[in-house]
Amino acid sequence: MREFPLFSVPRAETRLRVLAGGQTKNNVIEIRDEQPGDVDAVRDVNRRAFDQEQEGRIIDALRERGAALLSLVAVADGVIVGHIMFSPLTVGSVVGAALGPMAVIPAHQRRDVGSQLVTRGVERLRDTGCPFIVVIGHPGFYPRFGFRSAAAQGLTCEWDVPAEAFMVNILNPQVGSSLRGRAQFREEFSTIE
Repeated sequence: MREFPLFSVPRAETRLRVLAGGQTKNNVIEIRDEQPGDVDAVRDVNRRAFDQEQEGRIIDALRERGAALLSLVAVADGVIVGHIMFSPLTVGSVVGAALGPMAVIPAHQRRDVGSQLVTRGVERLRDTGCPFIVVIGHPGFYPRFGFRSAAAQGLTCEWDVPAEAFMVNILNPQVGSSLRGRAQFREEFSTIE
């Protein structure tokens, strides 16, 4: 279990049925915590999904520096086909989470694997008391999981990103009512190439 100032994330394992379109040999996608033996497979999933090495290096750096708040993998037929990581993110003195990177290998994209990873990650963080999650991602994908405009919430991003891609999911309305300011990601996102 990784301890943080406002919440902690216990390890858990969940098997989720794949929805229509997400067929695998046994029709089950397992969503589970990343294990030490998964490091190479996680790096490979990110390389294949993004067609570059940067995301894998960011994940490695976050993991090595103890900043992987929650790291989940999706397993189909014994093979890791997806990955999602959450790391600490601050707005002023409030600690929440940053979602990303999230990756699914091309052969399993558009088969609900990414949706299952996001759903399970958000549930796990909500259950631990995480007050909010920030993502820079596709505006056609993340709103279905409760993400809304971060700018409308009064948040700014440290990078120049399209406003519609900068989103927040408020998990604790009491914290959300006063959450304003700059979302500060871990330095690994700016320093790892």
